[in-house]
Amino acid sequence: MADQGKKQVPLRLSPKLYNAIAAWAEDDFRSVNGQIEYLLTECVRQRKKNGVPVPHDLDSPPEFDIE
Repeated sequence: MADQGKKQVPLRLSPKLYNAIAAWAEDDFRSVNGQIEYLLTECVRQRKKNGVPVPHDLDSPPEFDIE
């Protein structure tokens, strides 16, 4: 039977987005990986809960411009 552990997924982020997530993770006492997993988990949980996209005010990262 295949390993049921966590899957590894390559992820490419812009430097600005990475830095914003890293700062947010530090504020929440998480690793960058942990913060990304937390955010994805919350988005999926919210989507399953009501079947609509997650509202923008679910949580607020530090102010930054990713454009």
